[in-house]
Amino acid sequence: MNVGIKLREIVEKKRDEVAFIFKEVGYTYKKLEEETNRLANLLKDLGVEKGKKVGIYMLNNPEYIYSYFAIFKIGAIAVPIDHRLKIEEIFPLLNHCNAEFLITTVSKNFNPDMIKQNVPSLREIIITKGSFQNCISMEEKINSYTSEFPISEINESDISAIFYTSGTTGIPKGVIWTYRHLDSPIETIVNYYHYFRENDVCVCPIPFSHNGGIVGILLILFNVKLVIMEYYHPLELLQNLQKYNVTGLFLVPTMFIGMLNLDVFEKYQLPYLRWAAVFGAPYSPDVIKKFNKVCPQAKLLSGYGLTETAAPNVLPPLENVKFGSVGKPVPWIEIKIVDEDGVEVPKGEVGEIIMKGWPVTPGYYNQPDLTSEVIKNGWLYTGDLGKFDEEGYLYIVGRKKDVIIVGGLNVYPTEVEGVIYKHPKVKEVAVIGIPDQLRGETIKAIIVPKEGENIAEQEIKNFCREHLASYKVPTIIEFRNDLPKTGSGKIRKELLK
Repeated sequence: MNVGIKLREIVEKKRDEVAFIFKEVGYTYKKLEEETNRLANLLKDLGVEKGKKVGIYMLNNPEYIYSYFAIFKIGAIAVPIDHRLKIEEIFPLLNHCNAEFLITTVSKNFNPDMIKQNVPSLREIIITKGSFQNCISMEEKINSYTSEFPISEINESDISAIFYTSGTTGIPKGVIWTYRHLDSPIETIVNYYHYFRENDVCVCPIPFSHNGGIVGILLILFNVKLVIMEYYHPLELLQNLQKYNVTGLFLVPTMFIGMLNLDVFEKYQLPYLRWAAVFGAPYSPDVIKKFNKVCPQAKLLSGYGLTETAAPNVLPPLENVKFGSVGKPVPWIEIKIVDEDGVEVPKGEVGEIIMKGWPVTPGYYNQPDLTSEVIKNGWLYTGDLGKFDEEGYLYIVGRKKDVIIVGGLNVYPTEVEGVIYKHPKVKEVAVIGIPDQLRGETIKAIIVPKEGENIAEQEIKNFCREHLASYKVPTIIEFRNDLPKTGSGKIRKELLK
């Protein structure tokens, strides 16, 4: 995707219409293009050019959008970084990719000298507002630059972004996107499955550093108004859905469950909402019932894809959503379910999901060994377990590494979590396996009760026995006030073991 061309096209059509909303202020397409061009000129003046890497480290805001688009207009490489990381945690990421520029905000204990000392490749730090010693102030400098910027020639095989994904080893894992990868989510959501119509409204509570966040930004270029949330808050999300007549949104499970668990959820009116996609959600029929009570006209669905495949790549047709399934793959992605030897298994059988097609990443930045472990003969081995039904609908069973082997029998945590989520007192749950001398592994459930609720350990076990085989019932129950999560809201199970 050549962002410069797409931005010019949409501005010519909708110049004075609102492109996105932030903190109740509407920003027009004209302003979006002008601010993007001014920033592109500023960055170019500082030395940003094709192939140069620019880190972005801040909460969701308009400057984040300008930064992405300015970098893409130049043909440089965006390196979005999770805003929840502490400052010292971003050093390995910036060093790993040899970033030369960083766009950020001034926060408590901000120390640009310390940042530059720990990241020797860094030439300039650009702060969005205010002034600070040894930093370039975007706010002070940007208006001195012209709002015109030429359309650059973009080679679609050039790197557009490096996304650092959450890992368990402590080693940075930078997923490469080319400029062609920017087309992938749009081709799936807009052009193939037609989830959005012209003048639709989408809200984005997902961090812009995440695959789901950049999808929201790209939708702006395709006639979709975006409501930006600085960060996720369940009540604010619900208020935005009603206030701005949101028609569709993407969420991770914890965000969705958090919103539904609000006492005021059923008091809201959301007649414009047509669908809500919850990626990776183990939600129960009770959840669907509660959602449908407020949104009887809306479809609740799941989808599938990875940052490594410029997600989403699998979605259900809106006219035929199957409960429990993530839908059907788009035609330009090939998916197989294979056994431990890489042999495709029959429909209905569980195996590892592997994917092939142009949306698959060319690899992990500067990590050829890791790339060769994951991508074999063009096939990306996802580490996810799934199965196809006879109609070609895909079902996600869990993570290969998360499978719990109890006395030689496979137990998939998502199945156990799905049952526990049905309990009316449960807000969140994560199921893991822990070593057991007798059975190899035993099942542990870590549960966050709903506010004001007290749950007994035996109550959960008895509930599970009503719905699960005995070997799938957790033997250990732990209650907590919260669960550790990534910046995008996914539960970090590796921190629970």
